[in-house]
Amino acid sequence: MSKVNKVVLAYSGGLDTSVIVKWLQETYDCEVVTFTADLGQGEEVEPARAKAEALGVKEIYIEDLREEFVRDYVYPMFRANTIYEGEYLLGTSIARPLIAKRLIDIANETGADAISHGATGKGNDQIRFELGAYALKPGVQVIAPWREWDLNSRESLMAYCETHGIEVEKKKGKSPYSMDANLLHISYEGDILEDPWQEPEEEMWRWSVSPEAAPDSPTYIELGYEKGDIVSIDGEALSPATILEKLNKIGGDNGIGRLDIVENRYVGMKSRGCYETPGGTIMLKAHRAIESITLDKEAAHLKDSVMPKYAELVYNGYWWSPERKALQALIDDTQTYVNGTVRLKLYKGNVVVVGRKSDDTLFDESIATFEDDAGAYDQKDAEGFIKLNALRLRIAAGKGRDQG
Repeated sequence: MSKVNKVVLAYSGGLDTSVIVKWLQETYDCEVVTFTADLGQGEEVEPARAKAEALGVKEIYIEDLREEFVRDYVYPMFRANTIYEGEYLLGTSIARPLIAKRLIDIANETGADAISHGATGKGNDQIRFELGAYALKPGVQVIAPWREWDLNSRESLMAYCETHGIEVEKKKGKSPYSMDANLLHISYEGDILEDPWQEPEEEMWRWSVSPEAAPDSPTYIELGYEKGDIVSIDGEALSPATILEKLNKIGGDNGIGRLDIVENRYVGMKSRGCYETPGGTIMLKAHRAIESITLDKEAAHLKDSVMPKYAELVYNGYWWSPERKALQALIDDTQTYVNGTVRLKLYKGNVVVVGRKSDDTLFDESIATFEDDAGAYDQKDAEGFIKLNALRLRIAAGKGRDQG
């Protein structure tokens, strides 16, 4: 291993990263800088300061990144209607590029020559953190303890803490699941979820009531859009983070946003996870609704065709890649006229679009009407249109080719 003088660690204050602080100090004989990001995980991040100080850390960064997270990462992703493998709204994936960016920023500010994280060698997060770091600082050294040490279980981590005098906070009723939370979602893995046949326990869910327990009357909301982004709820202008926080509460109260999937990780294995994304579920439905009246047909279809690639890039950690930036430029250009209001009915786990309007609408009632259109559309034009589009089919059939 090469000499490291100072390393910036993505630090949560939990068991794993507390062990990593001491392990880095001992293994690399280096100074450790800790970085704790508040991305809206719903837990106090300030206690991480006292824990880091107790481990001898002198430079401690604790930052509220909620607005930047939603404005610069979540919103751009939702302009693309991004969804991975038909279901996953990428709540964990989209948080990683921001954390990687701040790790590198802090490394530059403090003169550190390395960064470190607590992601395991089995998952996607190691890839996301490190691809981002290398894209932003190609010469940085990355230390991934889970790929180096022999502490491969919770018991061994606890034993390490006891040997090295690391205080471990024991929480009553601690969840048996591996969880990750931010303003976009909360995820659950491990324990009984490792058996894809097992139904999750109702007690596992933190943000949402079950659809069965949701109110018996629907909740109506109106979302205001400007250039593809939500800017208001029920006419009240709010910041991006506040909007997502409010949508999470409204959605969770109505049993919206639960997901149970088996996904394909970038490293090749299949992984079962459960997710709560109430606000994101509402956002996806509403954005497609406002686009339905404001986007040109072929622009909308082009967006849909590139979305799976965009989703794959986000999931696999290529946020800082030239191809993601190129797709983002295309997507953002389509959003110029995606303005207006969408009205939604939220009821027992369902998000139903019940209205959409825009000054930039392309919906022309005088043409689409089933009543007398006063000559706005000449139905005779359809005959030539159909025959021209059928020309290649008619030629092939006339040559005796089997079209069945």
